[in-house]
Order: sequence, then structure tokens, then C-alpha cells
Amino acid sequence: MSKAYLVLADGTRFEGTALGAQGQTIGEAVFTTGMTGYQEVITDPSYCSQIVTMTSPQIGNVGTNEEDDEASRPSLAGFVIHELSPVVSNWRSTSDLDAYLKRHGIVGISGIDTRTLTRKIRDEGAQMAAIGTGDAATLQDMARSAPKMTGRNLAQEVSTKESYTWSADSGPWRIDHTAPVDGVRGNESRAGARTQSSQYRVVAIDFGVKRSILRCLVDQGCEVTVVPWSTSAEEILSLSPDGVFLSNGPGDPAAVRPAVTNVQRLLGKKPIFGICLGHQILSLALGGSSSKLKFGHRGLNQPVQDVHTGTVEVTTQNHGFVVDVASLAGKCTMTHVHLNDGTCEGIEHRESGAFSVQYHPEASAGPHDSRYMFERFTNRIEKWGA
Repeated sequence: MSKAYLVLADGTRFEGTALGAQGQTIGEAVFTTGMTGYQEVITDPSYCSQIVTMTSPQIGNVGTNEEDDEASRPSLAGFVIHELSPVVSNWRSTSDLDAYLKRHGIVGISGIDTRTLTRKIRDEGAQMAAIGTGDAATLQDMARSAPKMTGRNLAQEVSTKESYTWSADSGPWRIDHTAPVDGVRGNESRAGARTQSSQYRVVAIDFGVKRSILRCLVDQGCEVTVVPWSTSAEEILSLSPDGVFLSNGPGDPAAVRPAVTNVQRLLGKKPIFGICLGHQILSLALGGSSSKLKFGHRGLNQPVQDVHTGTVEVTTQNHGFVVDVASLAGKCTMTHVHLNDGTCEGIEHRESGAFSVQYHPEASAGPHDSRYMFERFTNRIEKWGA
């Protein structure tokens, strides 16, 4: 067990024990409030170039497995926990957390006061940081010189390089919703391993897409073709899709300018649905603007209200940038709002029918309150076709 440090750009340092791969790493220090789902956090491409702090005091108790990965490899810069569970107790586990991090080359640290670190980030805002063994002063220099998140197009780092077809559904974890999806959400039921035949051709633009999102689209009867982040509107339309999906992803949406231009060219030609970075890119394509939040929204317990119905949903979120509502005045309608700080969580463009949400309706991990959004997308496709 080697001594390690986490050092923030402002000089604040935390001493702990090295976790995962040996070495040094830099990234933006952020925190997530989820008590479960650490493997989904580690493999979510939206955490690219970030050092993620888990606020739950003990992590690793259910181990890891290949089935729950949200991407083929982790993209986060580093991982921070208070205590590594000494016991792995889950029948699905194939590897403990430390071995999993080592295998994927992720540098981490355990044994630090994560509550103090989280409070500092909340009070002063996210900042660049470094983790590693060796000299703490060197780590501080690394953190100070690290490139900040603003202005960085990280979608190009995590997006697929070539198009591919995705056909796997959620299998035994599939959830069905039974309500009119443009009204109040309905009840959910476990659907087992039943497979729904493909009815809709959907092109998913990959800005850092999670596998669980693709599974949810297949659950709704979509035949999904995933294309790189910079694929042109003309190339997408040549695939004759029934709808276009804009995925989640990391970084500053304003830096993903080619994608914004492509979405502008797609508006009104096909139904469009966006999640997270996809929501921000759609908003920019409609003439809006974005800005960076002080410390972002990350966790499985974020309250969001549907503006039209008043329904409150507990949602999974992971984003550091936000759409500026005032910049969209007269251009589209805000459909969802974050109840903690009043920020925009969803929009709809009445002219084209394009819509998006800032949160993650696929959850994984997290509550299933918002899974109905995928059915709303296929309903829009059906109406468009009619």
C-alpha cells in the first residue's frame, strides 16, 4: 500500500493510499452523490478528463463485472473514495474494484476525507487536480498547468471512429412504461427478456454514448446505427433514418461546433431527441447559449419537474455545463426544470418537434422515473410518419 496525494490547483492537498493503477494523473475534480453504481460512473464517457469523487463513504462492496460497463473502456482521469470495501459480496461480481482499476489503467486514491473535498468543491467550485504517488509539490504544478474544461471538445476523444449497428436490448433488466407519454408518466413493469421487433430506424450521433441508452432505444423497437460525432447531416440523412438521437458526452458543448451546425441542418427533417450533451447541442443549434456550472450536477437523486404537468421525477445526472434559458426565449419551450437551482433540464422546439433533456432517463445506475422519454421519442417518430 503506497502513500498517495490528491492535490488541487489552489494547493489544497489530501494524503491517502494509492488505489488502482500506479502513476500520476490530472483532471477536473468533481463529485457524484450516488450511493450505488460506481462501475457505471467509472465507465460513463461523460466523465472524460475528470477526477471523480464518490461521496458515499464506502465503495467497492459489490465488485465489478463486464456486463455493467457503459463503454468499452473508462475515460475518466482518476477515481477518489474514502474507504475501499474489504469485502466483495455480489453473485454477479467477477473482479474487485482495485483490480478493475488496475486493469484499465485508472489512477485512484482512497483513505482521504471525501466529505471535506466535496464541501470545498461545492463552496468554491470545481477545479483542476492531480493524483499520484511521489512529491506533492510536483502534483500541484501538474494541476495548475492542466487544461481546463471550458473550450475543450472532448466528444472527439470518446466518440466512435467508425459507424456500427447496435442490437442488444436491456434483457432481464428491461423496464416498460404504460402511460400516455406526453402526459403524466405511467407505471413501470419488469418486462423480462422479451424482445421487441425493430420498427424504427434511428441514427445515434455518438458524443460519448452510454450503452444503456442504446439498449433503451432497442427496447422501444429501434434499429440503431451509431455514427461518429462529426458525421454530416447529409451522411445521416442518406441512411434514411426515422429519427435522430443526440447522445450524452463530455466537455464544453460550445466547443463541439461542427455538431451544432449538423444538427441545424437536420432540424425539421427528422424527429430529434437529445440527452445531456445532446440536449446542449440541440439548444445551441436553436440559437441558445451555454455556460459552466459552479460544481455541476452529478448523482442519482436530482429532482426535476415537468413544467407542463407538475410531475416531479428523481433523475440521474452528470453534467458540468448548462443551457442558458434566457438565450432560448422565443425559440423553444423549456419543458423541465431542476428543483435545486432552477436550471434548464429540458426543451422542445415546437416547429420541428425536436426535444431534449439534460438528465439521463436511461438511469443506469439510478431511478427509472424518466424511462418513458424513450417511448415519447418513438411516439414522435410514429406521428411524423403518419
